[in-house]
Amino acid sequence: MQRIEWDQFFMAQSHLISTRSTCTRLMVGATIVRDKRIIAGGYNGSVAGCDHCSEEGCLIVDGHCIRTIHAEMNAILQCSKFGVSTDQAELYVTHFPCVACCKSIIQAGIKSVYYAEDYKNHPYAIELFDQANVNIKKVPFDESILNMNNGKLLTAIKEALQESNLDENIANQLFIHIQDKLS
Repeated sequence: MQRIEWDQFFMAQSHLISTRSTCTRLMVGATIVRDKRIIAGGYNGSVAGCDHCSEEGCLIVDGHCIRTIHAEMNAILQCSKFGVSTDQAELYVTHFPCVACCKSIIQAGIKSVYYAEDYKNHPYAIELFDQANVNIKKVPFDESILNMNNGKLLTAIKEALQESNLDENIANQLFIHIQDKLS
């Protein structure tokens, strides 16, 4: 058995966290790590106790939803709320940070940002990261990591279909359909 690489492990965590997002435009997740330990996570969503974009729609001003707190900021604020230092930490995020998050990341003392997908990579954010000596690196996420049990599941389904009283052609078509849905 091959162990998952650290970058993929933390990126998987960020993708999992993004599933809690209440943003209807883009689901983003962030994980803050220090010494190979997760110290915080955040997703883009509304202020606690307030309306969510998924319920009320986005509140767009100048092309940006002002109802949403970005995932990176939520993770940094979680550290602040619980008194956990972000100095010299690393951030794993599903999408490249915006300029405002870039500034907060720098001010929080985060030394490295790993992102899975390009998203409006603003030249000024890149310049700021460079000036602050923050390492930025694209780490494409291998989504098959989150589907690691699909092989076992498919084997069990295939065996169950073979043991059923279904016509062999129908069972094979059903298996192919299930396989397609899982990939």
